[in-house]
Amino acid sequence: MSSGHVPDTPADNLTEQVEGDSKKQELPAVPDMDVSEDTGFTVKIQAPGTEPTDFQVSPLAMVQEIKQVLMDREETCRRTCFSLQLNGITLDNFAHLRSIPGLQEGSILRVVEEPYNFREVRIHLRHIRDLLKSLDLTDGYNGVEGSSPSFLSCVTEECQEEDSKPKRRGDGLKQMSCSPPDHILPGSKERLLVPLLPHTNSGKSSGCLKVLTMSSWNPPPGNRKMHGDLMYLNVVTMEDRHFSITASSRGFYVNQSTTYSFNPKPANPSVLSHALLDLLSHISPVFKKNFSALLKRRYARSTHPFERIATPFQVFSWTAPALDHTMDCVRAEDVSSFCLGYEEHVPALARDWNEELQTTRELPRKTVTDRLMRDRAVFKANSDFVSTATRGAMAVVDGNVMPINPSEEPRQQMFIWSNIVFSLGFDVRDQYRDLGGEAAAHAAPVLDLNGVRAYWAVDQEGLFLIGTVVIDYRGYRVTAQTIVPGILERDQEQSVVYGSIDFGKTVVSDDRYLELLDKPSKKLRVQRHLVLNKDDTAVELRSSVEHKGIVGNDGRRYILDLLFTFPPDLNFLPVEGEDLNPVCQQLGFPKLHPHRLVCLRQELIDAFVEHREVQKGMESQDTKICVCLNMNITNIFIHLTGVRFPKESTEDIQKQKQQLKDAAVFLISNQIAAFTKSCLDHTSMPLDGVTLTEALHQHGINIRYLGTVLEYIEKIPQKERLDHVYVSLITRCAKHLFKTYLLAVEPSALSASVSHFLNCVLSSFAEARVIQQNDKLASRRRSRRRRSRASVGSTVTSCSNLTPTDLWGAIKAEAQEYYHYSLPCGSVEEAVDKCRLQRITLLREIAIKTGIQILLREYHFDSEHKTLFTEEDILNIFPIVKHISPRSSDALYLLRCGQSRVQQGCLKEGCELISQALGLFTNVYGALHQDVCICLRLLGRIHYILGDYAEALSHQQRAVLISERVLGIEHPNTIQEYKHLGLYCFAVGQPVTALRLLYRARYLMLLVCGEDHPEMALLDSKIGLVLHSVMACDLSLKFLENALVLTSKYQGPSSLKLAQSHHLLAKVHESKGDFRAALTHEKERYGIYRKQVGEAHEKTQESSEYLKHLTHQAVILQKTMNWIYKTGSDTNIPPFNVSAVHQLNLVTGIVLIPLR
Repeated sequence: MSSGHVPDTPADNLTEQVEGDSKKQELPAVPDMDVSEDTGFTVKIQAPGTEPTDFQVSPLAMVQEIKQVLMDREETCRRTCFSLQLNGITLDNFAHLRSIPGLQEGSILRVVEEPYNFREVRIHLRHIRDLLKSLDLTDGYNGVEGSSPSFLSCVTEECQEEDSKPKRRGDGLKQMSCSPPDHILPGSKERLLVPLLPHTNSGKSSGCLKVLTMSSWNPPPGNRKMHGDLMYLNVVTMEDRHFSITASSRGFYVNQSTTYSFNPKPANPSVLSHALLDLLSHISPVFKKNFSALLKRRYARSTHPFERIATPFQVFSWTAPALDHTMDCVRAEDVSSFCLGYEEHVPALARDWNEELQTTRELPRKTVTDRLMRDRAVFKANSDFVSTATRGAMAVVDGNVMPINPSEEPRQQMFIWSNIVFSLGFDVRDQYRDLGGEAAAHAAPVLDLNGVRAYWAVDQEGLFLIGTVVIDYRGYRVTAQTIVPGILERDQEQSVVYGSIDFGKTVVSDDRYLELLDKPSKKLRVQRHLVLNKDDTAVELRSSVEHKGIVGNDGRRYILDLLFTFPPDLNFLPVEGEDLNPVCQQLGFPKLHPHRLVCLRQELIDAFVEHREVQKGMESQDTKICVCLNMNITNIFIHLTGVRFPKESTEDIQKQKQQLKDAAVFLISNQIAAFTKSCLDHTSMPLDGVTLTEALHQHGINIRYLGTVLEYIEKIPQKERLDHVYVSLITRCAKHLFKTYLLAVEPSALSASVSHFLNCVLSSFAEARVIQQNDKLASRRRSRRRRSRASVGSTVTSCSNLTPTDLWGAIKAEAQEYYHYSLPCGSVEEAVDKCRLQRITLLREIAIKTGIQILLREYHFDSEHKTLFTEEDILNIFPIVKHISPRSSDALYLLRCGQSRVQQGCLKEGCELISQALGLFTNVYGALHQDVCICLRLLGRIHYILGDYAEALSHQQRAVLISERVLGIEHPNTIQEYKHLGLYCFAVGQPVTALRLLYRARYLMLLVCGEDHPEMALLDSKIGLVLHSVMACDLSLKFLENALVLTSKYQGPSSLKLAQSHHLLAKVHESKGDFRAALTHEKERYGIYRKQVGEAHEKTQESSEYLKHLTHQAVILQKTMNWIYKTGSDTNIPPFNVSAVHQLNLVTGIVLIPLR
């Protein structure tokens, strides 16, 4: 599963520290927070014909949000067109509850049905469509409507009635439910794909309707509008009866129209229903029955509301089952309502995205409540903008939007759609000729986005940024940006009041901009500096000379072109006359990169400054070293030879150059070693490409250093522990080639060409060729048929020339050129053999990185006589979206304070702070967000440590659901959440459910990274312990023995964790009565403890006592067996008492912290 989005922060970043001096303070709450402002209260909701029901609300919620929740509840889901009234007064939909006079605890809000208009009818139909498809995962697989799949309820649904642990003698009774499928067992080489998407019991719901579409009689004629007609619908029921239905201002009724005859009068007998569902239930008994059954499953105990809520950013699945394409009137209307290709006719329909984004950032921010309202508005506007920009970028690439400069070459064209300007990532007019051409043009949008992200995080009041989204789709890189008011009406020279438009030759400045940039420059470590204008006058700047300040027609001051926000990376930027540190030179630096837009990461700058502070003995704030790495060095070193500096700045410029050189050697000598060490000591354990990227970025290491990282790894003895780095390098090289490959492919040949590319990367079939199954379309004109064939055939021919040998040769060449690394494999077989990779992992990584969606089926990768992929296996290509993710500063502050208190041992205080953070996050983002998931996981862990297992289980269940929906069903974070949930299920006495969850986690790990990973040792230990608790000893031994092998490999032969693994195996062997094997393992444990911690340590003593116990038990067993042989009697040998939960805590690393 791929989110299709590049997150701003790591998903599992739970160790963020409190900034500044907050770690040293007592931090019960944000200083200006009035907790009572967000204290929820209960009101009563009364719908027509029902009794009032209690409803918990937040004062910060809007009336519209209450209506949305009511539309999702079973008893009120049939209505959409209604208002809420308090004491007979209709409430404003966009009013916040705290601002409504008279609304208090116990107030009764009445649901009052309102007349329809055309918009309300459309909303009603969309809601009905969503209800009818609520158990169908089609939208989730298609990546639309904020839908994404979740399978937690499916994994646990067979265990819902489990109430307690099985008895000790239940080995035989419970064996079937404890046994995993063969492909999950340790040592299995099968890597199945189909179990990734389990079949749910609900499956596809029983049909409620055959057809619900718009009628061809729309729109109503003028005389019928005078009668209140708004729209006509056609319905075919499951009984195969055809109805024409009128949607009027009063509601819905059946009319007398047929396919060829228009008669809008009500049919006999006439029935008017305010809700269409009520009318359908009246005319179709099958609909009434099946829809009632659907609602029961929708609101069943095993499902959770989080499974139905839309995610703020769309998540895309890289695999999906074969889906039936059904008639859908709402989907069809959506396509027409986008008005693709007809923008000039509907200018009023488009939202002014720039105005929305800037207005929300201008909202008050004085109090916590003000900031919460502002954060919520900013987040909502940004997520809507990202969604629209993504849809528009896809439309641009698909050819559905007219360019604003149609006479230009296709690569130079720009587009405006929905008040968003779209540009393609090509080198237009040789703008990047001296920087790397097309490679630089491709990199520039992401660098610009990184700059926007950095300035956005500073959040300087009065300084405005344009909304920016970067979308990779079908080989194209599209930049979507909001439009600065007036920028299209003026020349750039007239617009820019700060910065330069001619690469530093002409530079202008502005006092107001200097004032606005003061705070950001300090945060981003940019020093004030002077540059010379063309008339030799000194101009002061507080940013890169390439940054442009523009005053829009709305009076706002915008900062644009932020791609040079961070300093250059001299390791990949050869500069004549400048020599790097000998440490870098010994490793071959500086190295040539495909482009010269190479910048250091902000994380590296922060780490470098901290390193310098430590070296300088933590000097005071006033005498701190010059921490700025002058952005103008970027211009000097890269391309802007026109930038000149005053003579008095010469000495300072030399210092800046030296700092850049020091930063470059710091990255090589410190950060790469620190990253490798964190992987080897398991502080950071990346499972896939996403988590590897996050780990590298946390250390300030750019992805272009992958080759250097691999060269460093190959020099250490434990190099086999980091084989997963090869996966990322190979798949990234394949992604680079795939981008270029797709640009030459016509739309009609996409599926055939993509399948051929995958065959060349992954198949063992040496003669892979493009096999395009034409849709057997015959043209009436012979000449046209020939032309069509030639145009498609040219594409297919160029693609079909690609062979596996050619592609792997190109991958090796790309690895050498881009990453300066000599890849040791020239085929997929060599990659599997030499780099110890698995093909299904390569497939997943390539699909996620390129946006390919493949058919869910089993792929036989080792077949040498058959093509692996066909064009029918390629279901879709999704966009990869990079964007800003605004975060709630107050909630983050509370979260960090809570983490700090927990680390100090104050669990209850920390729990309270994190609970407050959770409330704020939910108010800002809604329920489905990564930060909400982090809070829930932390709260679950705290409640577990405090002994409140049921509360821990409740929090962790929601964390799993959110992670599945927001990050993906097999994202490494989701795997971790499953493991935690399995532990908590076991603690509350549900071992079978715990096993199913842990088996799911193991399957996902096998798919993502394979069995050979240190995390697998921990997981297998947990599974073995749970199996031992239900006396499935043989199965338990399989998992514990595999855990022992992996622990020995990754932790070393003298590790205390290896001693623990030996002890767990001794326990299981004791339960089986195999005391010889138990003694062997326990002696190993005793030897490790004695060597590592000494004879007198309590663990060594504990092991010694257990050895005595085992010896004693062995003697008793022998005597008992002798007595049985003599007398023929039977007896039971009582096992040594063991706390499985305690052992699980030790394996997991959970230690109770003394409460204070």
